Amino acid sequence: MPARVVAWVVTTEGSDVGEFVRLEAEAGVGTIRLDRPPVNALNSQVQDELREAAEEAGRRRDIAAVIVYGGEKAFVAGADIKEMAEMSYVDMADRSVALQESFTAVARLPKPVIAAITGYALGGGLELALCADLRVCSDNARLGQPEILLGVIPGAGGTQRLPRLVGPSRAKEMIFTGRHVLAEEALRIGLVDRVVSADEVYPVARELAGRFVGGPAFALRAAKEAVDRGLETDLDTGLEIERIQFSALFATEDRATGMQSFIEQGPGKARFEGR
Repeated sequence: MPARVVAWVVTTEGSDVGEFVRLEAEAGVGTIRLDRPPVNALNSQVQDELREAAEEAGRRRDIAAVIVYGGEKAFVAGADIKEMAEMSYVDMADRSVALQESFTAVARLPKPVIAAITGYALGGGLELALCADLRVCSDNARLGQPEILLGVIPGAGGTQRLPRLVGPSRAKEMIFTGRHVLAEEALRIGLVDRVVSADEVYPVARELAGRFVGGPAFALRAAKEAVDRGLETDLDTGLEIERIQFSALFATEDRATGMQSFIEQGPGKARFEGR
């Protein structure tokens, strides 16, 4: 199959456009907007455009934080089952690499990432939300990993990221049964961080993301990397990761600015440049 070419229009403020995934930037906040009606099913094209949007958001210095958003009605209801049903083992052995790479590109964005979840976040939709650092969901949201009902298991990080977030026992129960988790339970078990009405999901996500605009970009990146990489290893190695990240920040202008501002003006008044 020939490679698909996606055209991107790069602007400081505006929208980079793929057919189903857009990267919009406004006032320092980037929004990766999925728009494949009716429920943003993740076919191969959406997966590829998602990776491209995440990589672009990571490169852009005018974006300090990123929101992943599926619109007012649904976040992502899951994979495109019609497309998947036609795949053989050989097809999926190849495609699964690109599938995981698209989600990993979101998880490894060197900036705070917030998932703004409305409606369904099932299967690949929940796996995409798990790639974010924070999750805001609507009070009518339904989350879950129902792949077992199709005779398969999560394939885009669900068996790995979900137990790291809610613990192995809860993750196994959700994966083994494929049941839907409602918003109230999701908040109680730590699957999401905020529950608001559906019309407040994106504004609340933007308010959270806006807190990072004008912040110390390298310190935020170091904090994210120290936490994420530390979770993947033992405590001693994690402490070494933290030590290296902490020490490296003493080479940044923001560290000097932050400490001098603290000495002269007290906490919370520094004006960072992201350098």
